[in-house]
Amino acid sequence: MAATLRYNAATSPRIPSSRYRSPTCILSFFRPTKSKSARVKSDLLNLISDQDRGLKTQSDPSKRVEIISAIDELALLGEGSVTTGKSLSSTWRMLWTTEKEQLFIIKNAGLFGTKAGDVLQVIDVEEKRLNNVITFPPTGVFFVRSTIEPEPPQRVNFKFTSAVLRSSDWEIPLPPFGQGWFESVYLDDDIRVAKDIRGDYLVVERAPYSWTE
Repeated sequence: MAATLRYNAATSPRIPSSRYRSPTCILSFFRPTKSKSARVKSDLLNLISDQDRGLKTQSDPSKRVEIISAIDELALLGEGSVTTGKSLSSTWRMLWTTEKEQLFIIKNAGLFGTKAGDVLQVIDVEEKRLNNVITFPPTGVFFVRSTIEPEPPQRVNFKFTSAVLRSSDWEIPLPPFGQGWFESVYLDDDIRVAKDIRGDYLVVERAPYSWTE
């Protein structure tokens, strides 16, 4: 006769509650936490804090690698998030970039008897409008108008429509000159990190003011 195994709950060993982990608890271990996002964000901001908006990074390849690595880590935490909605609308002030044209203007503004002030991206998702702006205090400004078409979850397509070089008492219109796209790979209440069609990177913060033409 075959032996019959009986389970006795009263005498069988129990799994200690301190060692038991529910499936929900286990899965949460692998999810990015706010604290990790805050740490990576802080690391990135520390790395770019002394880079003069990217001018110093141009001659420091190792620093560039560190910064882009931090950007990629932050992008991974933001993967799958929608960054093309209303929260994208803002006056964004540049903290750091690899865009050579902008850095050239910032570096050489002194040749024209001025200096570059805030560099901005002014985005209005509802109106499908983007202005790229470089200010030259106290009254000078160069800005490029664009139309935009958001492509969720993170891409925005843009097309330049016109450009203007303006001072307090004169204005020079310039022709539009291109189109492309950028992806906001990370976005929160304070900063935005973007990559574009040319492989350039941009880190911006929400400016404490709204820029208008």
